[in-house]
Amino acid sequence: MIAELVAEIGPLWHERHQAVLTSRPRRRAVGAGAKYKLVFIDRLLATLVHLRHATTHDVLACWFGVDRSTITRAIGEVRPLLAERGCTVAPDIRLRTLAEVIDHLGASGQTGIIDGTEVRVRRPAVGRKDREKFISGKNKQNAVKSMVVTGAEGRLLFCSPAEPASCADITHARKLGWSSSWPTVRPWRSSPMPATRAWAHRPAAAW
Repeated sequence: MIAELVAEIGPLWHERHQAVLTSRPRRRAVGAGAKYKLVFIDRLLATLVHLRHATTHDVLACWFGVDRSTITRAIGEVRPLLAERGCTVAPDIRLRTLAEVIDHLGASGQTGIIDGTEVRVRRPAVGRKDREKFISGKNKQNAVKSMVVTGAEGRLLFCSPAEPASCADITHARKLGWSSSWPTVRPWRSSPMPATRAWAHRPAAAW
């Protein structure tokens, strides 16, 4: 699986990296200067561990022997590539967008679960604009929040870009345009975790 990701995403990462280098004024040739301490496969692994286990950037920096900012930059580069690749739910079905996830759940009559998840981050530097927006009203900690969609069995199907933790779940969903994708009549039901809601999907034509 890792080898497949490296083979598929590696060239895309390298292409974008080269595009960034050539797009700005330079005094030295492209490729000159200090080399990356974190090669692509390590950047991919760090991103996967962060997404799967919510490991903080500081811990990952210690594991890989680099500065925290290097991990932050690596995750910022690799995560969009993983999102564009999408989620393979069957040998011939890969879901890349929220609309595709909803159509898949509706066509198969499955139940989807949507929830917001927070990951702690380092407190923003003094003087940074909107510094207080990263404080979670629920946990009283500095964090970022993502909205995720899973199947009834808990398999992750979609994960949104991160927002400062002060953003409410419903506000985040509206900003992403998710509310327009929900059924007009939503048979919500609470799960053991109050913040989690689930809805039964109907065929796309009935939405």
